[in-house]
Amino acid sequence: MLQFVVRLAYLILVFLCCHIGMMAQLDQPAPAADSVTYPNTTAGELTPGKGFSIIKTSVGSLNVGLYTIVRYLNQLPANQTFQDHLGRDRTITGRNDIYWHRTMLWFSGFVMTPKLTYAATVWTIMTTQQTLVYGNLQYNFNKHFVLGAGIMPNISVRSMQGPFPFYLSTDRTMGEESLRAGFTNGFFVRGEVVPRLNYILMLGDNLSTLGIPAAKLTRNMSKGAGLLWLPTTGEYGPRGGLMDFEYHKKAALRIGVNYTHDRDNRYNNLSTPSPDNTQIRMTDGVLFFETGALADGVTVQEANYDMVAVDAGLKYRGFNIQAELYDRYLTKFDADGPVPISSIHDVGYSVQLSQMVIPKYLCLYAIHSYFFDEFKRHPWEAGGGFNLYPTKTRSWRLNAQVHYVYKSSAGGTFGLYQGGQTGTTITIGTDILL
Repeated sequence: MLQFVVRLAYLILVFLCCHIGMMAQLDQPAPAADSVTYPNTTAGELTPGKGFSIIKTSVGSLNVGLYTIVRYLNQLPANQTFQDHLGRDRTITGRNDIYWHRTMLWFSGFVMTPKLTYAATVWTIMTTQQTLVYGNLQYNFNKHFVLGAGIMPNISVRSMQGPFPFYLSTDRTMGEESLRAGFTNGFFVRGEVVPRLNYILMLGDNLSTLGIPAAKLTRNMSKGAGLLWLPTTGEYGPRGGLMDFEYHKKAALRIGVNYTHDRDNRYNNLSTPSPDNTQIRMTDGVLFFETGALADGVTVQEANYDMVAVDAGLKYRGFNIQAELYDRYLTKFDADGPVPISSIHDVGYSVQLSQMVIPKYLCLYAIHSYFFDEFKRHPWEAGGGFNLYPTKTRSWRLNAQVHYVYKSSAGGTFGLYQGGQTGTTITIGTDILL
């Protein structure tokens, strides 16, 4: 298998070099992004692309959009054993698979008035065998006050607030994936405080609605607040995405701060070792609500989740740097037995660098995440890759990435990581946004 990967990487490199050679001989003036104003997207997963307009009348409209990705993922070594924070051995089998990973079909438009918009999404993740239909309604009173209800993100980290699918890779970094909250049902308000300063407030059912029916919910609700400041250009590219594909001739700055709180629950009987709630992980990669996570034979039923994230980014002439600092507290444990600690405090950061070496065609990038965690395991990752845009638009991308992770704090088959993993991960994928 390793020989296959090496050969495939060689072919990609030859292909890339040929294209670089051709493109370097062409006179390609950089696009002027500064004359364009891009809307600040609330959540990319809930926001359709341009799509195709099916019908538009005085009483309503219908637009159909699509996002899809196919990806090869190889986690090396194939088999390994790691120790969790209690010193217990756990085994990992690295993934080596090709998946039509994710598909999203958006049906969107307005009803009776352009101020009242809807978005219904058919969403499927093949690696987890999940398929859902969800959506939200929004009423735009004015630029200062937009009210929305339905499925929405807990605004815990930068990647939950618009950039999807315009990440550097085909998924989130370990830093983002480790501590973030998920999507829930609820309502939000957002708008402009003053020019270039935006706010969002949300109230939801829990940290993640996936796999949690209404009958299992508690009366506790998640809350979140965020501020986004765009001091120079008032925008940060389409969907606020990463990499300066648009080639800003004036530096575009983005500064954000977000807070999320929830009294979260495992959502099933204490006698069941595996929790229905799989959103919260500790930095050793173990599910927090799993039986034995903090002490042998002991299960935590409820706990407080408090998360603060601060991010800053800069785009200028094809260069982009994005940094984010994470600070998470887990406190007030309600367990069925004694546990050795009463709180867990984790601090981490991620840094992402990218450069459009050929405008609108080729981007090279590097990623890094690191944690100063409660258990002093210090998970980290470092790696990089490239994005190739055959049609010179963001609509179609080819991506390849190699990164090394040490004691991964992120896990699951949704993203690129397995909890506790130490080793190299290779991904090759292509995605389309229409």
